[in-house]
Amino acid sequence: MRELVSNPELCDECMKCERICPKNAIRVIDGVPVFCMHCSPERAPCLNICPEDAIVEVDGAVVILEDRCIGCGLCRDACPVGAITLNERGVAVKCDLCIDRDKPLCVMVCPKGALSESSEDMMAAKRDKIAGELKRLKNLMKY
Repeated sequence: MRELVSNPELCDECMKCERICPKNAIRVIDGVPVFCMHCSPERAPCLNICPEDAIVEVDGAVVILEDRCIGCGLCRDACPVGAITLNERGVAVKCDLCIDRDKPLCVMVCPKGALSESSEDMMAAKRDKIAGELKRLKNLMKY
């Protein structure tokens, strides 16, 4: 399963993720990268409201089939994080996790690692950071 995870405390607001996204589907707002959360298909509001079945799950990514989209905007309105927009042709667009690539472009260009393609990678980094701080505190308490 593919995923995109944000670690806002590492974001330096360089906006490289915004500029590289081919779908123009990521925004950095007050140091927090905001993008589609790729909800599980049974709980994805956009997928479940689409009258044309233009939103489907593909390898863990919730994607819009642009040739099926009628531009009604129901998916945009249903998205809890505002991650869907209508393009200049009136077609819904959102992050597709760069499904045609090995790795999302935003992850590749993020200089600080604020975006990751695995929540386990992010959690491992946080555990390592906490372990390091605890070790430092333990050493301080010895004195």
